[in-house]
Amino acid sequence: MYAIVEDSGTQIKVQSGDVIDVDRRELADGAKTITFERVLAIKDGDGPATLGTPYIDGATVTADIVEERLGDKIDVIKFKRRKGYKRKRGHRQMLLRVKVGELGGKKKTAKKTTKKTTKKTATKKTESDAE
Repeated sequence: MYAIVEDSGTQIKVQSGDVIDVDRRELADGAKTITFERVLAIKDGDGPATLGTPYIDGATVTADIVEERLGDKIDVIKFKRRKGYKRKRGHRQMLLRVKVGELGGKKKTAKKTTKKTTKKTATKKTESDAE
């Protein structure tokens, strides 16, 4: 069983027990869990995956917070050749390391929609109609 969740503009494929890094966010005092409510898809067992449009209503993924940490260092370099211009700066993103727990919530059932279409018949102009 897996789910695809959206967090901070990124789509992450998660399974129960996975440890992932997500962007740090302000949490309530003493909060130990995060709930991802933007679930894009869930696949359970051998059946087909349930896809949302864009999200699945009522589906959630809960995760326990393991630690706050700094991400890998990213070097930002600006350089113009032959001009003596060079700037180097580093950045380390603050991340939350979380362990995915329960994947679930109610699943969205596909609705069948029927559209009534009416055929419009085009009439051809003949030479006798033009006169």
